[in-house]
Formats: sequence, structure tokens, C-alpha cells
Amino acid sequence: MTQTISILGSTGSIGQQALSVLQTLPEVRVAALAANRSVLRMEQQCRQFHPQLAVMADKAAAADLRVRLADTDIRVASGPEGLLEAACMDCDTVLCALMGAAGLRPTLAAIERGRRIALANKETLVCAGDLVMAAAKRHGAQLVPVDSEHSAIFQCLQGCRDRSQVKRLILTASGGPFFGRKRAELLGVKASQALKHPNWNMGRKITIDSATMMNKGLEFIEAMHLYAVDPGQISIVIHRQSIVHSLVEFVDGAVLAQLGVPDMRIPIEYALTWPDRAPCPAPALDLLSCGPLSFEAPDEETFPCLPLAIRCAAMGGTACAVMNASNEIAVEAYLRDGIGFYDIPRLVGQAVEALGHGPAQTLDDILAADEAARAFVLERL
Repeated sequence: MTQTISILGSTGSIGQQALSVLQTLPEVRVAALAANRSVLRMEQQCRQFHPQLAVMADKAAAADLRVRLADTDIRVASGPEGLLEAACMDCDTVLCALMGAAGLRPTLAAIERGRRIALANKETLVCAGDLVMAAAKRHGAQLVPVDSEHSAIFQCLQGCRDRSQVKRLILTASGGPFFGRKRAELLGVKASQALKHPNWNMGRKITIDSATMMNKGLEFIEAMHLYAVDPGQISIVIHRQSIVHSLVEFVDGAVLAQLGVPDMRIPIEYALTWPDRAPCPAPALDLLSCGPLSFEAPDEETFPCLPLAIRCAAMGGTACAVMNASNEIAVEAYLRDGIGFYDIPRLVGQAVEALGHGPAQTLDDILAADEAARAFVLERL
């Protein structure tokens, strides 16, 4: 069980919920908090949890925070170097909840120190899954997933001593705010509509990814690396109620599922307490009031980001890194109402076609592909 923790991305949705969980785990000490530029929220967190180190990626925000915390003994750092320092603090768990590819280097740094990684940053495995998993094995680091779907699979596999007995992983998807609508109906939808997720309270970027179903494509790629399975061993089903978080089918036909209310505090806490469990502040699931549970196939014609991501998974090399980076830039533009809903898969597909065929043997290969993909999309906005 976690005793000391560094939280990278503490002011975001996952980071805030992790800190709310820590209020019920008083034995866990916070070593470091890191965020981008939310100074006021970081100051509040620092005063409540009193870490040794507080990091703001934005240097101006760090200067502001340093003044605000002048009456404390909390040290303030900034920039990429500060994020790396937070990742390498003397602690036993690092919660990686930074958004986007910015989480890649700090996560690898924590892995190289043999920490337990509570992984909430999809892009780390999407962009560099082979490198990350090899590093974890080499340095004895534990990767415990925080995403509800991967936490569900992780929990269902706890009693499985022989992974060759696993036939299939079944990822569930809520379908997002546009489930049941066809392509013609979505041509003019704005970001304000896409941000209205029916079940989950998440950050803006991941909520748009849910609306396009790119989020499920990213999880498909993550699952390949986390559980060492082939693409053909992963299925996706739409489950509107978000009660069944994912399932594992075994070779004998048995299927195990993990159920719970749609509350991220449950998988966050499990990542911190595993292999133990503790009482959680999230409400318990009431089977008598949750209603019928339904499952349907995804509509890949209406949501082309999903098959695009699966295709990139099969391509390998830099395809996934290019896809992830171009999607980040396209989503940012969509959030500003600068492009349309279907411009996201169009731009991502163009970037993958142009840049996604290179080798991904080193971190430099991946970071170069990431940078090139961002520039490619920015030129076309």
C-alpha cells in the first residue's frame, strides 16, 4: 500500500479526486505536487497537504506560487526540470495524471527509479508503450492503471496465474454525448455540446475524446501494452450506463466483470492501496436501483476516430505517437470552435498518413514524431 506519493497533475480532474481520496487515507504522506499553471488551486492544495515540493510547469505561475507560499517551508520549482524532480522524489508511488505527451518523460523517470506508477496518463503508453513496459520490467517498477476500464481489467486478472488462459479483453465505452446520432447530425456540433458527457465528470480534452470515441481508441492501444495482448484479443462494446467498467473473457468461456458506480475515486484508491482495499468515499453500487444494463456495438462510421486508432495500433512504429499528438492539437482547435467535429479525424488521419510510418526504437524517435505531428496540424489549421 502507498505510504508516500507524488502527484503529477494535482490540479486536474484526476489529481483533485486523488487528493480527496487521500483525505480518507491519512497514513499516506504527500511528497510532491505538480501542475501546469493553476496557481490558486495549487496554493490551496499545498496548504492542506503540505508537500515538500510544489512544481508549476509554467515558470510565471511558479514565481507567483513562490510568493504565495513564502510563509511555508514548501520548495517551489518550475518547468520540465521541476516535473522530473517531482517524479523522482523519495516516495513509493507516483500518480501520473499530467495531460498529453508532457507526462512521458516524468513517467519514464519515475519508472527508472523503480516506483509504483499509478498511471492515469494515456499518452505514455499510447506513444511509447514498448519502451515504457520494457523499462518497467528492467527497473522492477509496478504499473497500476487508474483509468476505470483498465483498473477493471487489472482487478479481473488478479486471480489469473496464467495469462495464456485469457481469451479476450472487453473494454466498455459510454458512447459519449452523441451516442445514437448519425454523421449528418454531428456535422455542426460545437464543443459546448460535446463537453456534456452523460456519466463522467472529466477534463475538457478527455471529454472531447470521449465524444469522438478517440478515447476508446487510446484505451485499446493501452490495453495491448499493459496486458501484452494482440489487437485481435481486444473488443469494444458500448455500455451506456457506465456500471460495468470492463470485462475479461477466459478460454473456458467464463467472463469476469468489474462493476461500480461511475466515480473515478474507486479506481484511483485501488491504484494506491493495491493489493489491499480500503473504504472509499465514493457511493456503493445499488443493483436494485441502477436499472437495466445494455451492450451494443460501436458505430465506426459515425465515429471514425475509433477505427483510425485501431489501425494505428496495428501499424506500430511512430503511428500512435503521430496520432496522439495530432489529436491533441486538433482537439485544442475544436475547443476554441476553430474547426468542426469531423475535422478532428480528418486532420489526424492526414498526419498519420504523412508521418506515421517511421521507427519508434528510442524516446527521441517518439518525441520527434510528436513534434512533427503537432507542426503538421498547426500548418493546416
